Amino acid sequence: MTVTKSATEILNGTIESVKEVLPFDISIDKPILISAPFMQQSIGVLIGLTGDFRGRIIIDGNELVFGKIGESMFGMALEGVMLESFSGELGNMIAGNLTTFVSKNGIEMDITPPTVLIGETKMYGFNKALRLPISLPSIGELTIILMFEN
Repeated sequence: MTVTKSATEILNGTIESVKEVLPFDISIDKPILISAPFMQQSIGVLIGLTGDFRGRIIIDGNELVFGKIGESMFGMALEGVMLESFSGELGNMIAGNLTTFVSKNGIEMDITPPTVLIGETKMYGFNKALRLPISLPSIGELTIILMFEN
């Protein structure tokens, strides 16, 4: 399978996964090709992708957005350590659903445990990545970054 075909499958799988995991009407903008460095906002989740396709996925947002998502999904406000834990679990749900989606298309992939990123962080170590902006009406914005390894 070519890198371009794999990247397209991963992108489509990511979009489907976000739609399945987030219980909201969402708007997903056209992906944008970016290069290093990427500046992460106030909270994010980094998950490695291994197997037939190697790379990383970052779910980036701010505490208010992650908090509103958690409150909508669990019916209670999340703060501090609970919010950080939920952010990691949200990343697990999205990345886990992504692996299920792409496996239906013949791509064997696994994920690493999530790393929760707190505070602004500049990320290097990748040549190119796709930035996928996601709008959640009345909640805010999330960004998913798909970093592809050669």
